Amino acid sequence: MKRRKFIQNASLASVGTLLFPFCKPYSLGDLLANGQPGGQGEELLYNGIKLPWVWPPRNFSPDNFDPMPVPYLEAPPATIPIDVGRQLFVDDFLVKEMTLSREFHLAKKYEGNPVLTAEKEWESWLNVTGAAPISGGVYWDPADSLYKMWYEAGWNGSLAYATSTDGINWQRPNVGVEAGTNIVVKNISAASTFVILDHAADHPRQRFKLFSRSSGGGIVSGELRISPDGIHWSSPVKTGEMGDRSTLMRNPFRNKWVYGIRSSGRAELRSGIGRARYYIERDRFLEEANWRADEPVFWTGADRLDPPDPVIGDRPQLYNLDAVAYESLMLGVFQIHRGPHNDVGNETGIPKITELSLAYSRDGFHWHRPDRRSFIEATRKKDWERGYLQSAGGVCLVVNDELWFYYGGFEGDEGGTKPRGQYQGSGTGLAKLRRDGFASLNATETGGTITTRLVTFKGHHLFVNVDCPAGELRAEILDEGGQVITPFSLANSVPLVVDKTCAAMTWDGGGDLAAIAGRKVSFRFHLKNGKFYAFWVSPDTSGASYGYVAAGGPGFTGAIDDKGTSV
Repeated sequence: MKRRKFIQNASLASVGTLLFPFCKPYSLGDLLANGQPGGQGEELLYNGIKLPWVWPPRNFSPDNFDPMPVPYLEAPPATIPIDVGRQLFVDDFLVKEMTLSREFHLAKKYEGNPVLTAEKEWESWLNVTGAAPISGGVYWDPADSLYKMWYEAGWNGSLAYATSTDGINWQRPNVGVEAGTNIVVKNISAASTFVILDHAADHPRQRFKLFSRSSGGGIVSGELRISPDGIHWSSPVKTGEMGDRSTLMRNPFRNKWVYGIRSSGRAELRSGIGRARYYIERDRFLEEANWRADEPVFWTGADRLDPPDPVIGDRPQLYNLDAVAYESLMLGVFQIHRGPHNDVGNETGIPKITELSLAYSRDGFHWHRPDRRSFIEATRKKDWERGYLQSAGGVCLVVNDELWFYYGGFEGDEGGTKPRGQYQGSGTGLAKLRRDGFASLNATETGGTITTRLVTFKGHHLFVNVDCPAGELRAEILDEGGQVITPFSLANSVPLVVDKTCAAMTWDGGGDLAAIAGRKVSFRFHLKNGKFYAFWVSPDTSGASYGYVAAGGPGFTGAIDDKGTSV
């Protein structure tokens, strides 16, 4: 009996090695714990994905420069529930077959950039001037209908606070913490700050949460604070130890706090591929702030598909990772470091080149990175965003039919005599994208189709995000055997000839989808001369997706879209 059990577990280890050949196999101790790795049961996610017994995965090598495998794309669920959020086409998770072409889209920078630059004397620290989020945070706060920004005043200086009624013109309110200024935490001296507006906080005094990690190399603890208003912060609580430029994110799909810990020279956090990320998750913010040195697991880094800068030529590294829940997935911003080394920047006064690219995860750990271009790129010329671009905490906001991405950039002090020249002259910019506009499925005049995998839903109304004013989009609904469900046929489908981010699809004589709610069905969409971005089934005629809206936006009362077209 024992021999049979050992063979069974050894077979599981072999399967794991075959599926992930670049990874280390599970240890025998993991495999023998209650007959399951880690001794834990599988966790079923909102989208049908089952997390493996060992979670987070502990078998990724910090020396491997290959792209990260994404298990749920290699073996998707047989049936995918789609009740949470808009369903995006950033990968093939929902795609059974299609004849359309996929196109990835880049953000467009706001012509009036920068929207914030250093103007006040306290926005200089150790003779380095600047006003930019080094993560920090930009959110819409429905409590007082304001855009709110937390940014670094100077370089590794104080945490400052700004507000705006339109997201473009920013004010520095005198908040009373430091007389006559908008400083909310003085001399925080942080290589990273990350603010979260927590709409699900247990108590109003915890509505805002702040993570910071002090500047400088080596391994030190981070600090956590809470606040009722984002202005008056509690005394800090120490976290476990980490490298600099580590960050925090919230995964609401699993109700977890997730730390992206920068690799370092210490054995438990080492990386053979340069700057990279380790992972640790927690259920409670303050109560579980600490961790053992051996708890974080290697997570992700840059890989061989990341193109090096054609002039600098250095191997890319993952400088930072910020992430947020957007609709039905986690949206990640990979800050890719393209070089040169800090010594070069310190000597020349030219900022190092880091740029922002996007990644997507449906399980909160494995990142799919289909487009390695810079979503927001440095100008590489003498202006406020010459290099060292930084993402903002919250990642993006939903503003009407657009996503707004705030980011920091640095001009440097080429040939100058100022100290820390490469970090001089930071500012804050804005880039925009169509809502859901990360990827589209495109068709020419001849047309094409996409058929989804089997899905289930509880809603009654089908909505889409589509751009086809000179074409059309129609749909049919198929049963489990691939047969059309009457009356939801292609012939009955009312063509959409629109450019809308939230448009209802209907069928002549069909009514709503109440009769097939809960059944396993597939959608087959027929597109001509247009771009198709997302679909979802809403319980409301407004088209509310009940997915996440990142850092919020005007009209939303929290982190979830319960408004639809009423926003």
